[in-house]
Amino acid sequence: MQLALRTWAILWKDILIELRTKQSFSAMIFFATLVLFLFGFAIGPDTATLSRLGSGLLWIAIAFTGMLSLGRTFQSEEVAGGLDGLRMYPGEVRSIYLGKLLANFTFLLVLEAFLVPVAVVLLQLEPWEHFPVFLGIMLLGTFGFSVIGTFYASLTQHLRARELMLPLLLFPALVPVFLGAVNAMSLALAGDPLGRIGGWIRLLISFDVIFFVVCVWIFPTVLEE
Repeated sequence: MQLALRTWAILWKDILIELRTKQSFSAMIFFATLVLFLFGFAIGPDTATLSRLGSGLLWIAIAFTGMLSLGRTFQSEEVAGGLDGLRMYPGEVRSIYLGKLLANFTFLLVLEAFLVPVAVVLLQLEPWEHFPVFLGIMLLGTFGFSVIGTFYASLTQHLRARELMLPLLLFPALVPVFLGAVNAMSLALAGDPLGRIGGWIRLLISFDVIFFVVCVWIFPTVLEE
C-alpha cells in the first residue's frame, strides 16, 4: 500500500509539473509531427509505399520524440536535491522508478493520441478496421519503451554526456521492442492473412514482463551507484 501511494505521488507530481509548464509536451508534439511530415515528404505521394512503411515510420517518430521525454525524467529532481530527498524519504525506493515509469508511459500515450491521427493522414495508415489489435500493439510497445527508457535515464542521470549516452545505450536495448511492434503493426494493418502476428505479440509481452521485473528489482542498486 505504501509503495502504491508513493508511486502515485511521484506520478502526480510529474503530471502537475508538465501541466504547469507545458513546454516539454508541446515540443514533443511539434517534433513528432515534423518528423512524420518529413518522412511523408521524402517518400512522396506513393500510397502503396507509404502504407508499407507507415508502421516503421510511426515508431521511428515515437522513438525519437520519446527521447525528449526520457531526457527530462530526472531533470526536475536535480533542482535543490530533489532526488536525494526522495531517496531519504522513508519507504521503498522502487516507487521512484515506478512513478517515473508511469509518468513516461502516460506522456507517451497522450503524445500518440495526437500522433496517430497525423500518421493516418500523412502516411496513409488505415488502423480503424483492426483498431483493438492496433491499440494493443501500441500499448505493449509503448510500455516496453518506457520500462527500458526510464531505467537507462536513471542510469545516465549523473553523466556529463548523458544526452549522448542515453540514446547510445537505449536504442540497442530497444531492438526487440521495435522489431515486435513494427512487424506486429504491419501485419495488423494488412489484416494478418497468414496468422503470423501472434509470435510478435508474444515477443512484446515477454519483453515487457521480463524487463519490467528486472528493472524494478535492480533499480535500488542503480540509484545507489
